[in-house]
Amino acid sequence: MMTLAVRCLLSTVLLLAIACKKEEHPITTGGNPDRGRQLIEQGGCTACHIVPGVQGPRGMIGPPLEHFASRPVIGGKIPNTPDNVMSFLQNPQAADPMFTMPNLGITPADSKDIAAFLYTLK
Repeated sequence: MMTLAVRCLLSTVLLLAIACKKEEHPITTGGNPDRGRQLIEQGGCTACHIVPGVQGPRGMIGPPLEHFASRPVIGGKIPNTPDNVMSFLQNPQAADPMFTMPNLGITPADSKDIAAFLYTLK
């Protein structure tokens, strides 16, 4: 039979293990990542970017989008948050007039889906 001291010690170790466990919380946009992947493919984004999981040319004008979800910034200076990504997709020059990504007329709904897909790229 376990003593009370051993039970307390085991309980404490278990609680510490649970508290120290790093939980990953997925970044969400409320969009549909499958539709976002389709939009990227249909929009020809691979003409400029390498995009894992998307068919098309493997362009290298823009940065590769591998590990997008793990990046702290987009465009070299904008914090990588869902709102910033969606705004950037809708109007890159609003973030910085020097960005070479053209304004493609991406709607707010489409930007939500595209961002949802980008955040699957870990």
